[in-house]
Amino acid sequence: MDKRNFAFDKVNFMLLAVGMAIVIIGFILMSGSGSSETVFNPDIFSVRRIKVAPMVCLFGFLFIIYAILRKPAYTPLEEENEGAGEKKDEMSGTDATINKD
Repeated sequence: MDKRNFAFDKVNFMLLAVGMAIVIIGFILMSGSGSSETVFNPDIFSVRRIKVAPMVCLFGFLFIIYAILRKPAYTPLEEENEGAGEKKDEMSGTDATINKD
């Protein structure tokens, strides 16, 4: 399998996993008991649910966007593709130019 054909590298997938974990933590922070028709629960307006949890989720989504847009690191495999017009003659050790016509 040729790794040069992938848009993401290992670091991109790790950053995506971290971003998803942050978003999940944000949703867990938002959870809790709610109010019913007979009993009002003032905890639904707590700072944790109204301010902290949405900010954690927003940070997680921004982190995921960064992980998607991050360009993989430059590898020596890409360097081989840049010199595609030149090929080394393996028998004599000299450079031989390939015509692309």
